[in-house]
Amino acid sequence: MNLYHCAIDLKHEAKALAFAAAVDHWMGYLRTRGVIRSWRLMRRKLNLAADSCRDFLLEIEFDDMTQLDRAFRVLGEHDEEVERLYGAVSALIARSEFGLYRPFPDPERAERMALL
Repeated sequence: MNLYHCAIDLKHEAKALAFAAAVDHWMGYLRTRGVIRSWRLMRRKLNLAADSCRDFLLEIEFDDMTQLDRAFRVLGEHDEEVERLYGAVSALIARSEFGLYRPFPDPERAERMALL
């Protein structure tokens, strides 16, 4: 499993519930296409965070790197629905930071560590 982690701040005029609905539609579409495993959207609570923390966290789970690659290929399609759904999300975002994570230690590393 791989976790694509997105830290997001919205544009000042963007509405949080509209953003959540747009993310739900976009992620739902990607899930029905079979290019993501699952996802969740979280919002900072009580403004309890360092200044470097963004307001929203979007975490998207992928079974493997092949599935992640297929998700990016969907984004590259010249399809009106893809452009509409993706555009509805990206139009509301002012700043974002991304990272790809994996469980650690992973099974391969655990096996190597056991041989030491």
